[in-house]
Amino acid sequence: MPPTELLPLTDAERAHERRVRAKIAAAIEAAGGWLPFEDFMGLALYAPGLGYYAAGAHKLGAGGDFVTAPELSPVFGRCLAEACATVLTGLDGGDVLEIGAGTGALAEEVLLGLQDVGQLPHHYRILETSPDLRERQRTRLSRLPTALSSRVTWLDVPPEAPFRGVVLANEVLDALPVARLRGNPQGVSTLGVVLEGSHLREMARPASRTTLALLAHQNIRLAPDQEAEVCPSLAHWLVTVTQTLASGVALFIDYGESRARLYGLDRPQGTFVAFHRHRMHNDPYINLGLQDLTAWVDFTAVAEAALEANLEVAGYTTQACFLLACGFEKHLAALRARLPDTHEPLAARAALRLVLPNDMGERFKCMALTRDYDGPLSGFAIKDFTDSL
Repeated sequence: MPPTELLPLTDAERAHERRVRAKIAAAIEAAGGWLPFEDFMGLALYAPGLGYYAAGAHKLGAGGDFVTAPELSPVFGRCLAEACATVLTGLDGGDVLEIGAGTGALAEEVLLGLQDVGQLPHHYRILETSPDLRERQRTRLSRLPTALSSRVTWLDVPPEAPFRGVVLANEVLDALPVARLRGNPQGVSTLGVVLEGSHLREMARPASRTTLALLAHQNIRLAPDQEAEVCPSLAHWLVTVTQTLASGVALFIDYGESRARLYGLDRPQGTFVAFHRHRMHNDPYINLGLQDLTAWVDFTAVAEAALEANLEVAGYTTQACFLLACGFEKHLAALRARLPDTHEPLAARAALRLVLPNDMGERFKCMALTRDYDGPLSGFAIKDFTDSL
């Protein structure tokens, strides 16, 4: 979508955008005039007090920039609760750690669902780096019964002490900064950001030895003019957030594909996009600090990083298959039964978006990673695509 179709910024937003631009300009100057795209993306999303996920922008829901599955329908959280309950039962109790909890909608439904089946976690920890999202989560979850809300704590860093249980991460991997690459007749170029006056623009340079080694390790080959993204920080990040999971399961849900499908020639421009006020476009250099930047997840890379982190890949499937195997129809029927007739059709249509093939059902995937856990898993009984990785 061209920038001319985007909604205009308010005066306050323009002032914030100028501050973020100045921060990035200083980083470009400090880097010698050329900043790797992944460093630019890291600043645009996470610069303290300025980045999209670190400042006060209203990000999620109807008034934000995009809607995630937990905001779309409570059925999503109830299905995840069923998956968590299976693991907690197999472990004879444990904790839940949610990474990047958004508005708190997923935590709310998971706790309610676990309460319904008598399998509440000892603790429900939320690792959240966004101050404003943390406050939204506190407000929402404080309305739960004390028996539930008292179990919730917030973390600035992953738990230091070993724990057993479940790690949940819904639409987190897609927000890790990516390197953007472009094939050429001589090999591969890396995209970076330069400053021309007050404007940012991208400039390609030959890929570094480190990048070329990563591509060789992952067996990624780009045709001339083909663009793609890789996530250099994925392996380190996965180790960091799971290193104290002594026994249990980490569940990752996100839009993505296996490597063979993600880097095919049918995606010549890669998958990187920006979101601003529910409008998708391809210009990361506008609305700085005010728009989400994201790329599809290479789930083959997640599987490889998991093995390096002493985790096992226990399942990989589409979101539709996962939710259906976790009682989607049962939870949808329960939702419809408790809604007034005037709201039921709209709620049902929203829930069905989670599993429809041309909506979220097949674009989103779910991967289960385990450590010292050989108990049952919910979500992979209909179809497991692990062999496709």
